[in-house]
Amino acid sequence: MPCRIPSSPPPLLIFLLFLLSLLISTNAYPGNNPPTRFCPNWTCGKQDITYPFWLASNLSSIPSTYCGYPGFVLICQDDTPILSLGHNNYTVTDIDYHNQHISLADTDVLADGTCPRPRHNLTLMATLFLNYNTSDIFFLNYTSNLNCTPNLNYTSLDTDLTFFLDCPDGPPDRRITCLSGSSSNRSYIITDDDLSAINEYDLVLQCQDIVVVPVLSQEVNRGNLSALASDFGGVLKKGFQLGWSVETLEVCYRCELSGGRCGYRTTNTSLSLACFCSNGVTDGHCGSKKQTKTIIIGVSAGAGVVLIAGVLCVLWFRYKKRKQHSPSSKDLIRNSSFEASSKDPELGSIHYQTHVFTYEELQEATNHFDSSKELGDGGFGTVYKGKLRDGRVVAVKRLYENNFKRVEQFMNEIAILSGLRHQNLVSLYGCTSRRSRELLLVYEFVPNGTVADHLHGPRASERSLTWPMRLSIAIETADALAYLHAVEPPIIHRDVKTNNILLDGSFHVKVADFGLSRLFPTDATHVSTAPQGTPGYLDPEYHQCYQLTDRSDVYSFGVVLVELISSKPAVDITRRRHEINLASMAINKIQNCQLDELVDPDLGYQSDWATKKMITMVVELAFRCLQSDGEMRPPIREVLEVLTEIESEGRKTEKEGATDARDDAGLLKNIAPFSPDSVTAKWVSKSTTPNTSE
Repeated sequence: MPCRIPSSPPPLLIFLLFLLSLLISTNAYPGNNPPTRFCPNWTCGKQDITYPFWLASNLSSIPSTYCGYPGFVLICQDDTPILSLGHNNYTVTDIDYHNQHISLADTDVLADGTCPRPRHNLTLMATLFLNYNTSDIFFLNYTSNLNCTPNLNYTSLDTDLTFFLDCPDGPPDRRITCLSGSSSNRSYIITDDDLSAINEYDLVLQCQDIVVVPVLSQEVNRGNLSALASDFGGVLKKGFQLGWSVETLEVCYRCELSGGRCGYRTTNTSLSLACFCSNGVTDGHCGSKKQTKTIIIGVSAGAGVVLIAGVLCVLWFRYKKRKQHSPSSKDLIRNSSFEASSKDPELGSIHYQTHVFTYEELQEATNHFDSSKELGDGGFGTVYKGKLRDGRVVAVKRLYENNFKRVEQFMNEIAILSGLRHQNLVSLYGCTSRRSRELLLVYEFVPNGTVADHLHGPRASERSLTWPMRLSIAIETADALAYLHAVEPPIIHRDVKTNNILLDGSFHVKVADFGLSRLFPTDATHVSTAPQGTPGYLDPEYHQCYQLTDRSDVYSFGVVLVELISSKPAVDITRRRHEINLASMAINKIQNCQLDELVDPDLGYQSDWATKKMITMVVELAFRCLQSDGEMRPPIREVLEVLTEIESEGRKTEKEGATDARDDAGLLKNIAPFSPDSVTAKWVSKSTTPNTSE
């Protein structure tokens, strides 16, 4: 449990904290005059360019020494300042040094008339539909190498517009007439809060190109989408705004605190970060030896005060809480929320209750991340098989990129898994520190691949999953989800799919990948949040209404049930258009009494009456889970109970033998018909399980 200062802190603690602030203010920050002789000011057209930006004649001739943030180089073209993001140029329309904001507009868009075709992807996060095509998207992120991207971030004034280009069909009121040609060459514009049209028209699968562009939110007319489709060129030309902060550039931060300015210089043919001071250039921070000694004394004294204060805080907390039980999952996860996630696990490993590995240890375990040890894609990173020094075989997830969204998911997975213990949840062994060279997660190794691998992936030809095994997989997965929904606070997985259901050597389930999982307030009926998940599994109500509930996982689990029954993937663009989405296909087959066209013929649906009875009952349950109205779906605990009863009844029927085949046939014929009208219509069931939750 992390140390928390009580509501009435001891007077001594207040005094010590006051003394610490006094020491820091008097000793830690020596004053130096700004090193203006090393950091000149420039002018490009009407724009003043000064630190932390700097000017170069072109990107291929960067000077050997310059003063400014890494990547904050501007090029002056025809009296117009240009900033390069990725491989694309953006015109600087304004720089607000006081508020640390820079206003930009796509240079190509500005030169492209009244109907510009967006060509450059630029976004802070990969939205749902971009999971299909992210190879050419440029994400604003922090990197620590010297040829790095500017450390810029969106501001609260920005939003995203998504352009779907060269599509056969789409929402009429969002059609961009000036960019549309024939019936197979139309273009559409979607705002970030209006994503329902994407699923409705299958835009991700149909369109040839998807471009995400940041714009100023105040320029977007959300109330009139037709007007936005006509006037989008003016919105794009107004550009967008990015902000910067030195705190995330540690070397520059220390340099500026000491009165210097950050930049580069060439030493021994290599480029390194430098601190420009009033009396010269250093590798660290400004200040004479005497000042440095003063800083060391001040920092040492401050550290001593912090240590004493920390000990007093711990003692006080233990005194007040000595009779309290071990922390609940609610405490564990709250203490590792993102608002506190900036703390390093090395300093706050008690937050996560997990082991901290060194990067070198995991590099050795995976043979330097040898490609031959790759196990697959783990959602937001590549997963490698490794062997620790203690002999344990593990799976190591390596983060793709250190951008904000990926780090957020990384911390989320640690926070969730470190507080959970269940036989059907993958075990987290530990992680690297956030200060590590790379962010890595270490799990137990689950050797038998994913359910998706066995159903319709590379191991499908083995036909290793019999119907009893598939039913057992469904039960164990439901049991894991029921556990997540029952802890305090409840946890919504948000990415339930067969690719996230691992199988051990005995084909027992291990549910994995909690990067998108969400804590759910115990006193709330839903959480409003932007839709995230995987196409084909995403709850349509969540997608349309932005309301995440525990029934969102139930919908995704319904898709998993259909996959187990059919051996078909959740999304398959080779199927007929109205059957690309497996959930839609299943509902259609069920309502038209065509189960034989849905069920995998190798499961014995036609040849074994006991199997046919069980599969039909599971189909009934899947249909309930796939209701578009979340309130009509059963809670996951009820789903688990029904599956367990089906398994029990199946075993009983098998023991009764073939003599009851005729009775079974009659039972199947008498099962209530599936809804003939719509997915949301009330469905009469003759099972003992209620249709809706209480």
